[in-house]
Amino acid sequence: MKPAVAVSILLLVAAMPLGATESKSIQIAAASSAAPEESRDGARVLGYDADGKVTELRAGSNELVCLADKPGDDRYSVACYHEDLEPYMARGRELIDQGVTGAERNEIRWKEIEEGKLAISREPRTLYVMTGDGYDEAAGAVANSYLRWVVYVPFATTESTGLSAKAGSSKPWLMFPGTAGAHIMISPPRND
Repeated sequence: MKPAVAVSILLLVAAMPLGATESKSIQIAAASSAAPEESRDGARVLGYDADGKVTELRAGSNELVCLADKPGDDRYSVACYHEDLEPYMARGRELIDQGVTGAERNEIRWKEIEEGKLAISREPRTLYVMTGDGYDEAAGAVANSYLRWVVYVPFATTESTGLSAKAGSSKPWLMFPGTAGAHIMISPPRND
């Protein structure tokens, strides 16, 4: 990492108290930066209020929903996804708030989909996930960002897609094949 970048990141981190909620404008800018450029201005943006509750920061005019970084955890991640995925994502957030994480959270949502209690589109729907070191307001971007794509294809299998279920660097692969949470992972090589 270049010294100037390291200093910028340190200043950025030092300026934001750990666990603090970013301002509404920063949450909107950071969250929507995960979306394709042509979709950013029209995306609905969800963020967090001072109590850490999810709230709508901006209404949308297209099919994307963007979610700001959750304050208080040890990673910086923003995401945008097709609006048809919102029930699935909202249920995931609800389960996390109840202390349910990891495989158990997935199993609950998948079972609810199979039972018809939770909706998810059977058509492919995309999720864009951007991680980094925080939002650099001066640069107008997430610092040290990395963007990956996820295409949800519920109940898809390796046979129905022709994709491997084995994770690999820079090649698409099918995660959780045959489940309600099946999705294609597309992770480009990192440039660091």
